[in-house]
Amino acid sequence: MRSPSSGPIRGPVSGARVLDHVDRGIIEALQSNGRESFRGIAASLGVSEATVRARYGRLCDEGILQVTGVTNPLGLGFESSAMVGIRTAGAPELVADELARWDEADYVVVTAGRFDLLVEVVCADRRALLDVTNRIRALPGVVSTESFLYLELCKQLYDWGVGVGEADGDPR
Repeated sequence: MRSPSSGPIRGPVSGARVLDHVDRGIIEALQSNGRESFRGIAASLGVSEATVRARYGRLCDEGILQVTGVTNPLGLGFESSAMVGIRTAGAPELVADELARWDEADYVVVTAGRFDLLVEVVCADRRALLDVTNRIRALPGVVSTESFLYLELCKQLYDWGVGVGEADGDPR
């Protein structure tokens, strides 16, 4: 659990780094099986285990790769999930930073368009969801919210990124 004093949880804020075939191979192997050994990955890529270990460390340190167990909230007993669109007065980053500290918020993104922020929240039940949306509405800078209650999870994948641009010659 994050403490209230911990800073915002943000992803990489720099431009994309060019990945070579070894970096992409490590990512693909871990997307297929997050428990794959460095030895197994090294053998499939034709490089040393030390190379895979060093590249893995760098990919994690640079915020490009995060290996984690992904759960289905419904399977864990969380019965209410929603995407909440938020309009803010002024810059949305202050509200985003606050929401990123909340345990109920598992996805916080600044957007362009109808909403300034989109926040995915996972709650035990509808009462808890109401409490979270009321807390959001009470934040300084929040002008309005619109909640999109999830009725059914049809697809949830986290395997994007390594093949982007390959067809047009982009090395990423």
